[in-house]
Amino acid sequence: MSKTSAFLTLLAVVWTFSGCGDKIEPGTTSDGITKTVKAQVAVADTGSKPFLYEAVGTVHARTSSTISGKLMGTVKAIHVRAGDSVKKGDVLIEIDGRQATAQLRKAEASLAEARRAMVSTQSARTAAKAASRLSKKTYGRYKLLLEEESVSRQEFEEVETKYRQAKASLSQADSMVEAAKYRIQQAQASLESAQISKKDTRVTAPYNGTVTAKMIDEGGLASPGTPFLTLEKDGVFCVSLVVPEKHIQSVSLGQKVNITIPSMQDMAVQGTVGSIDPAADLKSRSFTVKVALPDEEKFRTGIFARVAIPVGEAGMIVIPEKAVVERGQLQGFYLVDENDIAHFRLLRTGRLLGDSVEVLSGLQNNDRYVTNPSLDIQNGVKVEASK
Repeated sequence: MSKTSAFLTLLAVVWTFSGCGDKIEPGTTSDGITKTVKAQVAVADTGSKPFLYEAVGTVHARTSSTISGKLMGTVKAIHVRAGDSVKKGDVLIEIDGRQATAQLRKAEASLAEARRAMVSTQSARTAAKAASRLSKKTYGRYKLLLEEESVSRQEFEEVETKYRQAKASLSQADSMVEAAKYRIQQAQASLESAQISKKDTRVTAPYNGTVTAKMIDEGGLASPGTPFLTLEKDGVFCVSLVVPEKHIQSVSLGQKVNITIPSMQDMAVQGTVGSIDPAADLKSRSFTVKVALPDEEKFRTGIFARVAIPVGEAGMIVIPEKAVVERGQLQGFYLVDENDIAHFRLLRTGRLLGDSVEVLSGLQNNDRYVTNPSLDIQNGVKVEASK
């Protein structure tokens, strides 16, 4: 090899080594010191937590009534509309009461007539009693005279016949009095029925509530059983839900369960299981369960609800919701290694359990993590566990 070639080769090697060296820009010189941040650190633990079956249901009033007609007549006036609040005893609907008034007057007249007949029969019975007493005494005297042979047999038999007729007349008078009493009872019952019919011309609210539907208009013909209004009782609501047969054994009367109402800003309340259907639906193999809601809240019929029913226990890792870091559409947490260095790791979460969240993957048992990372916590910083 010539000297010129050797020189060029040496120059290329020097250039190569100088190009591979670390180039340190001004102001970025590493001093080898890692940033330290104080933070609370916890150890992941697989514990036994309640397994919750989340059932969906619908809110409705525990007491709901269809107000119907009890007599025939024309609807004279309707004093409420759907959505109106009413108090117990408020007049809701008025029905033309002319026919009921006529029946009431007829019943009053029948009762008065029955009472007059009673007075007449009582007078007849009094007269029959007097005649019976007199004939009895006469019969007794003639019986003694017959024994003494002071009267003939024919005269005695005539007195005896009158005595028996007097007894029969008294018995008949007693029967007439009893019949008169029965007619009075009938007339009183007819009068009470007429009074009720007259009262039924004014349909009133049976309790404090809200009118949810109106099914008849003024001028319409009402008859017994005709639905007028639907009324829901205030302050007593429940959630009706369906529970599959595999979980029904975990539900019992009086059990407390947590309820969430999404449409009411995710309102969380506690309800009580009030009823469980004794038989399952043959098609869905599920049971209808009703959960009573607190009376102090203002609910509405038909709104959606979620009910969390404990149906056993399962092993799971649960961490504070604040430990989860949102990165766009991803979720993660800061893992703290054995050298107290923080590392961002992706995380997949499950159900919310109060202020905590279930971990499905990404965090292992006995892993250390930052419970409430601040903005100072970054990937690679050193974490000093605070008390």
